[in-house]
Amino acid sequence: MKIDLTETTSSKINQALVSARRAIGTPAIGMVLTLVIVTDEENAYDALKSAGDASREHPSRLIAVIKRHSRSPRARRDARLDAEVRVGSDAGTGETVVLRLHGELANHAQSVVLPLLLPDAPVVVWWPEDAPADPAKDPLGALAQRRITDTYSAELPLDELAVRAATYSPGDTDLAWTRITPWRSMLAAALDQQPAEVIGATVEGESDNPSCELLAMWLADRLGVPVERTLSEGPGLTAVRMETKNGVIVLDRADGGLATLSMQNQPDRAVALKRRDTAELLAEELRRLDPDNTYASSVKFGVDKLHAGGEVTAKPVDSAADKADKAAEAKAPAAKKAPAKKAASK
Repeated sequence: MKIDLTETTSSKINQALVSARRAIGTPAIGMVLTLVIVTDEENAYDALKSAGDASREHPSRLIAVIKRHSRSPRARRDARLDAEVRVGSDAGTGETVVLRLHGELANHAQSVVLPLLLPDAPVVVWWPEDAPADPAKDPLGALAQRRITDTYSAELPLDELAVRAATYSPGDTDLAWTRITPWRSMLAAALDQQPAEVIGATVEGESDNPSCELLAMWLADRLGVPVERTLSEGPGLTAVRMETKNGVIVLDRADGGLATLSMQNQPDRAVALKRRDTAELLAEELRRLDPDNTYASSVKFGVDKLHAGGEVTAKPVDSAADKADKAAEAKAPAAKKAPAKKAASK
């Protein structure tokens, strides 16, 4: 069911929600949180679709805030609120309210959103594009327990990482960080299978890809070792190489879907590491509402090193021949590598 409301108020929107639930025979509210999406007309459809898909795992009230800034001075002085209410099959497993704020009202979105929040339920705010510099101090962000941004959508992603580190508050998170969860899990599992001291690491991926930078920062922060950042044509993150005292661990994903895990004295293994869509990333972030201390530590540590010319560096990607040599070296037994190392020292 869809209900269009023109020149309306928050009170009338709430009344429309109650009437719509009764009309479709579901007067009870079974939603677990309120997800506020701050977006524009261009990105509203994709954002609502992703949030709707994520709500199948987390039944939510979705509130899309679209600020309509008029060009004419007279129109900018006029404050008007238009809304669209969706309930039932049109809203997935929850409810959807699309708010279009015109004129001066666009500067006071929090006053419109506040009466529409579910009572006694967590609030999450998501900026698919154009996130504020300090989400926690944003009027809408101040209403939330969790604030989700995406540095990948920024014009200068690496500069945006520095901003996220400088303004971090507990509850902030980034979809660029969420994208590397499978990589972090696989690398940690590999070290559990082959426990050894890590002495260095290399992260390979596209330039200006914040997920690659965050993974490099995480490795440098957690392992306390030098981390090199090499460049490739992608897609996204393509390989991670960890040098240990027992050999080399390589996780290589050349096609953006299937990766290969190589470890000393073990056969290569195929690992599913597909590039996930926004709905999957959003659903993962909605599973936890507590502060992500690992993300906070990584982004703060890494951005400082990145801009100070420290441990996280960038260099051109290896050639195909170099990669083949490194792969062969990674599989070679330690005993065979010793003479070559000794000869090199001479």
